[in-house]
Amino acid sequence: MTQTGIPKFVGQTQSQGLNMNPLPAGPRRIVRTPQVGLISRVADCCMWFGRYVERSESTARELQATLHLALDGELTSRQCWFPMIVIAGEERPVREAYGDTVVEDGEWVQNYLVWEDECGVSLRRSVRAARENARAIRDVLSGEVWESINQLHLWIDADEARAEWDQHRDAFYRRVRQGSQLSLGLLRSTMLHDCVLDFIWLGMLLERIGQTARLLDVHHHAFASFSAHPVVETAVWVALLRGLSGYEPYLKNVGALTADSVAAFLVSEVRFPRSIAYCVKTARERLTALVPPDQTAGQSALARLRALDDWLRAVSSERWESRSLHQMLTHVVDESAAVFELLGRDLLGYAPPPTPPLDVET
Repeated sequence: MTQTGIPKFVGQTQSQGLNMNPLPAGPRRIVRTPQVGLISRVADCCMWFGRYVERSESTARELQATLHLALDGELTSRQCWFPMIVIAGEERPVREAYGDTVVEDGEWVQNYLVWEDECGVSLRRSVRAARENARAIRDVLSGEVWESINQLHLWIDADEARAEWDQHRDAFYRRVRQGSQLSLGLLRSTMLHDCVLDFIWLGMLLERIGQTARLLDVHHHAFASFSAHPVVETAVWVALLRGLSGYEPYLKNVGALTADSVAAFLVSEVRFPRSIAYCVKTARERLTALVPPDQTAGQSALARLRALDDWLRAVSSERWESRSLHQMLTHVVDESAAVFELLGRDLLGYAPPPTPPLDVET
């Protein structure tokens, strides 16, 4: 037991005290001050809090960008809104429960992805889940972080949010984005940069990796299925970049809008905080800080994340070919999911997946 009576589990070191040594020169490495560790339940809630806050912000931003595309682009309603259902992973449930034609109705798609409790990734459910995880770990969060996510939760459940949704749709999405971004900013500016923040940020980064990869993959696939005027093509790529808050950084760094250059930027640009390469690299640094070399638990997840980071570096040095993009992004999504599963099993106390029964001949 520690001095606080909390058993040692995750991120625990053996001594306490301040580390006043300067950071060594060379490659960037996060150095943590020795501290009391977290029980696995708290670490689990930290990761899911980070994931749900990021999911709320990403969903609102993607819906807002698609709304602008539907108003400005010369695309059918299905071409605009069906990708949102696919990105959310709701294609099969929607088809089975509502049929295939509902995705042609932009109002229906938005209502489903914002308010529908049957949708596991709806905005309201994501905000609610972020608030519930924050409530469970309120003693390790700063008061300002708790107030920001609780305020967003109370607002989205109130009549005020419904009224803004009906009258000022763009402002509604902006309000959700700003509330989520406020929570993320307060995490960085009002909390100790210790293992609590590492777990929150690790959850946020793993969610962002999947969001970026799925959004890029779906848009490339959808765009390949129809031919469009160059002006419409430009509108589609602008919507994709705005859906990832990357329009201005892309213009400042690259300029001309082409399929391969947009894909290369969103996958490989390590200076852009929503690119896959940046998120994988940063997640690797966070997990390295949480899993010391002499600790067995967590090493398999760290090895998997390290391999993904090294693979992305190798891929980024090669020539880009759009025809291989789908396989590349599928690998990214699968590997990031595998890292999260390994973390759950090795560090957070998740039960291992059930073993399928053997077929025994009688």
